[in-house]
Amino acid sequence: MSRITSVEWVAGKVRFIDQTRLPSEEVIEETSDYTVVADAIKKLKIRGAPAIGVAAAFALLLAIEDKKILTLRSLEEELHAAIHLLSQTRPTAVNLFAALDRMRRVYQSVRHDDVGTVRLRLNREAHCIQQEDIEACRKIGEHGAALIAPGSSILTHCNTGALATAGEGTAQSIITTAARQNKIVRVFVDETRPLFQGARLTSWELVKHNIEVVLITDSTAGYLMQQRKISAVIVGADRIAANGDTANKVGTYSIAVLAELHAVPFYIAAPTSTIDLGTESGSQIQVEQRNEEEVTHVGGKRIAAEGVKVFAPAFDITPNRLIIAIITEAGVLKPPFDSAIASLRLPHSQQAVGST
Repeated sequence: MSRITSVEWVAGKVRFIDQTRLPSEEVIEETSDYTVVADAIKKLKIRGAPAIGVAAAFALLLAIEDKKILTLRSLEEELHAAIHLLSQTRPTAVNLFAALDRMRRVYQSVRHDDVGTVRLRLNREAHCIQQEDIEACRKIGEHGAALIAPGSSILTHCNTGALATAGEGTAQSIITTAARQNKIVRVFVDETRPLFQGARLTSWELVKHNIEVVLITDSTAGYLMQQRKISAVIVGADRIAANGDTANKVGTYSIAVLAELHAVPFYIAAPTSTIDLGTESGSQIQVEQRNEEEVTHVGGKRIAAEGVKVFAPAFDITPNRLIIAIITEAGVLKPPFDSAIASLRLPHSQQAVGST
């Protein structure tokens, strides 16, 4: 299959797949306006923590590429305005803040050079963020596939493939790598309410990989485990605290509880850039609340009674005790996660990325 590219930099513009239109339409958007990218992130046209980080870095390039910017002062003003706007889009996905912080630090290192040099260094850094994620996805796939036994049926939740990253994916990279090794029998995909990322996106990607996909409602996962149909659960992450507590798409915690009850291995797959050392535990992670219409409406049509109240968190927190291992590009982390994560010696910039 041809490689799916969720977001990329092409001839001075940001090009991305509008994920809200999949799978019925494959629409590619292209823009030279960073506010359009910010809006795309907020509206989930661009989604998945690593892909959001890459998109944010490219958006900053758009902010400073304006031909009207002739001085360092105007460049700095535009850069800071873009950072502020982008930081307001998705509060839980840590890769967003990590990318913004990296770009800010590079700017600080060259802020006294000429405009051309600043643009060149930021462009180079943004593309480094993209390439690092591509490589991280490959390594996550390799490390994770080694944990998968031949003949496995995997359950996954939400979307963690190429649409969510710059590469082949996180949890999904493990699945596709293991499939190439002939270890995968089938993949059970939660529909992932309320926005159906599993039904719309993950099933679309896995079909393109010629992997057998079985779509289930979110509430079917427990029954499948009870029937011993699930060999392992592999999901992604939007933020991992220093102790291993993990924020991921809402519904993940329920699956982790069910997996523990039925002795099914539950794995988290994410790049080390998703680890936030400045967040000690899951209780400190800010969980994004979504628009109530995402719950009350499907396809623009109301399915709930008028006047009903809605609670619509985008994510939930899975405590570290339910996680068998966290699979990263640096290797497989096992409990106790606080010491395993500390041993990674992550960059100082990850000490407080969530405070941006």
